[in-house]
Amino acid sequence: MDPEILAFDPAPGVAEEVEPGLRRILAPNPSPMTFRGTNTFVLGTTGLAVIDPGPDNDAHLEAILAAVADDQHISHIIVTHAHLDHSPLAAKLSEATGAKIWAFGDAFSGRSAVMDDLASQGFAGGGEGVDMHFHADHTVADADVITGDGWTLEVLHTPGHFGNHIALAWGDVCLTGDHVMGWASSLVSPPDGDLTDFMASCEKLQSRTWRVFHAGHGAPIEDPAGRLAWLVAHRKGREAEILQTLAQGPSRAYDLACRIYTETPPALIGAATRNVFAHLVDLTGRGLVKPAQTLESEAVFELV
Repeated sequence: MDPEILAFDPAPGVAEEVEPGLRRILAPNPSPMTFRGTNTFVLGTTGLAVIDPGPDNDAHLEAILAAVADDQHISHIIVTHAHLDHSPLAAKLSEATGAKIWAFGDAFSGRSAVMDDLASQGFAGGGEGVDMHFHADHTVADADVITGDGWTLEVLHTPGHFGNHIALAWGDVCLTGDHVMGWASSLVSPPDGDLTDFMASCEKLQSRTWRVFHAGHGAPIEDPAGRLAWLVAHRKGREAEILQTLAQGPSRAYDLACRIYTETPPALIGAATRNVFAHLVDLTGRGLVKPAQTLESEAVFELV
């Protein structure tokens, strides 16, 4: 990994100011999927919003509560999406503070029809794990505005990494959750992840001018437009590889992954296969490829 990316290594549990009025507390849950851990953000100076409380971890709960001064209180708990590394602590934090939880809905909200169909077939798993018990007290929609004590956040529904994923616009700053990260490309793993939605959400963010992105994992992104352009180009490059490989003959997602991800360790081929399948679902929807029979994870795909 790039040494500049690895240089991001804050101490877990310490509230650090990243913008005037915005602090970051790193959760103690490092992993190959979460990098150094989940970034929990605390917005405001008196009435505070806690964004992405993180995993169910008592030490992290104590760290969040310790970041609240005597003249401050938590008024809002906002969750960008219902993955196990972002949302489970919301319930305990709400119980401890009385603050209500705001989100796009439960773990199944925002999921596209094609992903609903795949899930109904029993296709599941992959990714960071779904918080099946997540519940929001206040359900938000795209373009909604959440207002607190001296701060305002605009909700941007950004499905793709997860159906109920939202980003939060705070002036020219965007809290992007897991949709845009600087340390890695966002995971898109069906049926929770939808590549068609992911690309549309990238376009939504590209339609505006941003100064900085604060992501759910990793360091601040100082060149938001450049990072979005890279993400889109990265996905289009992978799409081109899949189409080129399918031009040699029909294939399953697993076989395509083995032929395309030639330098990937065998233990990660499963994740690569899910990524290829995400592209195949998107390409099917756009009429560029088709499954031999029904759209399913083990289907054989061919060019149209």
